[in-house]
Amino acid sequence: MMDGSIPMENGTVSSDRDGSALIFLGTGCSSAVPNAMCLIQRSDSPCYVCSQSLSIPPERNPNYRGNTSMLIDYCQIDGKHKYIQIDVGKTFREQVLRWFTLHKIPQVDSIILTHEHADAVLGLDDIRSVQPFSPTNDIEPTPIFVSQYAMDSLAVKFPYLVQKKLKEGQEVRRVAQLDWRIIEEDCEKPFIASDLSFTPLPVMHGEDYVCLGFLFGEKSRVAYISDVSRFPPNTEYVISKSGGGQLDLLILDTLYKTGSHNTHLCFPQTLDTIKRLSPKRALLIGMTHEFDHHKDNEYLEEWSKKEGIPVKLAHDGLRVPIDL
Repeated sequence: MMDGSIPMENGTVSSDRDGSALIFLGTGCSSAVPNAMCLIQRSDSPCYVCSQSLSIPPERNPNYRGNTSMLIDYCQIDGKHKYIQIDVGKTFREQVLRWFTLHKIPQVDSIILTHEHADAVLGLDDIRSVQPFSPTNDIEPTPIFVSQYAMDSLAVKFPYLVQKKLKEGQEVRRVAQLDWRIIEEDCEKPFIASDLSFTPLPVMHGEDYVCLGFLFGEKSRVAYISDVSRFPPNTEYVISKSGGGQLDLLILDTLYKTGSHNTHLCFPQTLDTIKRLSPKRALLIGMTHEFDHHKDNEYLEEWSKKEGIPVKLAHDGLRVPIDL
């Protein structure tokens, strides 16, 4: 189960290094936080959240958010650690420099992609920065798990990362070495990444697009759902207390603080979803600059007391010890 002393502020490092943990590398939206337009616009002053970025270093500012991404530090029975990366977006290199170094992450053993949008995949080229150096690419490729739809798209976006053999006369260039593995968009088709079992959770990311969340963990059931506007019945059943069983931790999308959006849950819908699924606790990700970490967590503290489900905004660098 999760350690009750979860560090919630400023990338605090837990003293518990022996077990498994979830490390939140990014908790922001596609455009990240601070919002560039908010800082450069001339008609108005930047909002409070974005203006903080000019005076407070990112490592001490929970309102500084990279693209949504998480690393699973999986401690196996023999004590060895495997590191499983979920999504590698536009801010991946920055996340490696900030959080791999802080949390002493030595490598990435496997990668799982939720979908092929820019904020989930445009850091793929930088995977080479966390692989052993070889000018001739003579290294073991990193397994990467994707849906067929994402694979087809990535073959166009990154042909040099997908092609297996060089064309005649083509010069060798150092690139990330990836072992592409297709997974099904089906709750009934689990797969294994670095010895940890994952169940795909297909969700709607807009009504014309399926994105994947993932359910994992045997001792603690964790669901990670970063990009969702609606839950198909089969997926909701698998992760609801009244269906497949109560989650120990739900990590869930929340884009805007008010209103609604066609491709993401926003704060009101996110809280309604949490009440409906009834996990033991929840952490929120994917926030825009409308969210102020401290103020909105004060609101969530009161909401949690009323509803009986602890909920907080996650932040970049957060490490959550958990027994998987």
